[in-house]
Amino acid sequence: MRKVQKYLFVAFTLLLCFSIVACSSNNKNNSNSNDAVNGNVDASKADPNVPGWKGNTEPIKFDWYINFSWFGAKWGEDLTSQYITKKTGVSVNFIVPPGNENEKLNTMIASGDLPDFITIDVSNDAVKKMIEGELVLPLNQLADQYDPYFYNVADPAKMAWLKHDDGNLYGYPNASSSSEDFKKYGQNFTSAQTFLVKKDMYEAIGSPDMRTPEGFLNALKAAKEKFPEVNGQPLIPLGLQEFTDIGNNALGDHLMNFLALPREKDGKVYDRTSDPDYVTWLKTFRKANELGLLSKDIYIDKRPQMEEKIAQGRYFAMLYQRTDMSAQNATLYQQDPNSVYIAVDGPANLNLDQPTLSGPGIGGWTLTMISKKVKDKERAMQFLSYLISEEGQKDASLGEKGVTYDSIDGKDQLKPEVVELMNKDGAASGKKYGVSYQYWMLMDTNMRMQWDPMAVEPGKQVEDWTKGKTVSFSLYDGINPTGTSEEGIIANKVNQAWGKALPKLMFAKTDVEFDKIFAEYIDFRKAAGYDKVEAYQNAQMEKNKEKMKELNQ
Repeated sequence: MRKVQKYLFVAFTLLLCFSIVACSSNNKNNSNSNDAVNGNVDASKADPNVPGWKGNTEPIKFDWYINFSWFGAKWGEDLTSQYITKKTGVSVNFIVPPGNENEKLNTMIASGDLPDFITIDVSNDAVKKMIEGELVLPLNQLADQYDPYFYNVADPAKMAWLKHDDGNLYGYPNASSSSEDFKKYGQNFTSAQTFLVKKDMYEAIGSPDMRTPEGFLNALKAAKEKFPEVNGQPLIPLGLQEFTDIGNNALGDHLMNFLALPREKDGKVYDRTSDPDYVTWLKTFRKANELGLLSKDIYIDKRPQMEEKIAQGRYFAMLYQRTDMSAQNATLYQQDPNSVYIAVDGPANLNLDQPTLSGPGIGGWTLTMISKKVKDKERAMQFLSYLISEEGQKDASLGEKGVTYDSIDGKDQLKPEVVELMNKDGAASGKKYGVSYQYWMLMDTNMRMQWDPMAVEPGKQVEDWTKGKTVSFSLYDGINPTGTSEEGIIANKVNQAWGKALPKLMFAKTDVEFDKIFAEYIDFRKAAGYDKVEAYQNAQMEKNKEKMKELNQ
């Protein structure tokens, strides 16, 4: 109660300083103001037009768990986080799992002891576990009690989309775009999904068409023959994303989207895993492995090792996210503009259709949640509201005026020296300045477009390549069962089975052996009750369609 009294007293003092109360002729308002001073009005009656965080900027530190082992930013190291702390009083201790994210998170969930904030992939099974286990707090209830300003800055469409079955909102998304956002910004939307090749090597072997299995394999073979080593280290003909206990996303949705596989057919969720084009390309990767074109490194490397090898230019081609290698590509560009990775047309379906790459969906990429054990509910909710507000987005994107940005030619934008270092050395820029997307946990990518610096090479080429190929898959957000429901348990078993089957498929000595392993996986899936998962997916898709209709009315 003392915190509430202190907050209300400070808020009232500010009002006095601006003579708002003195100028008021409304007796009821004056009465409420007096009640506030005496602590007789609860925080839920605070002015929804006034950011709650401004009422208390005393120092406080929150623990923030990031469920991505590759995240390495240190709050307080860079100028942007220092500025946000100076402004709000909030500092952050990031907690990042050293290895397997799911093991770390599941351990915390089992203990019931979660840090103040949690940022996690929106589709992660743990989201439902935390909600069902009552380990995270409803943001709407926190907002009602402590910071109604949240409703001024939160997107109603995103809140409606992510509302839980019990009517509560348990997390707020980043990188989220509604149907209205697609109408407004769609022509500028890009995707992180790319097929990349090393420019100098690709041109040296004749810039081959790699859209067909034959062209793909021939290009990998030609690159390995012409460039067996890179600075004394063996060339890695093809790079993928990490292999995990549930597979490899590069060989999952990433590849499927390059093949333009539909998400539904005849009103039902489509089983893309069994699609003939997809199976053909998995066999192509098997053949690449048989020919010695898939290095053993790709089966064991995690992102830090991959980033090191990207910076060394050791991969010829990569089915990879452009955003996850931009810093290393910038370093290569500084060394030699011809040594960078560029985006080109990659694996395609039999008809050579244009890819349908994943754009920002309304469900977003990650959710940020507030733990039930948060040390200060009021300050936590107010800080979240600040971060998703335009003010918070601008602060995280540009930093402090006069320090990292200024008004240049009538537009607030990063200083030239800041942009220069960003383009030259992304890692060094992150440590020194921390601007742009260093703190992406609650980033509104649409809002931040107004402050983004002009794209320059080498990032511009890989970014521009995805424009016009990016689509929204919002209808299919959240359709996969999670948690401890019957369907969720089945889905988890099937995912784990795929994680074991995929490397076996790659190491199969013949297509016949491949077919046997693949058939065994399909049989396992059927025996496990996958039809129940499919029924759940279809039901959820129909619910999404209804929600989309309501949002678009």
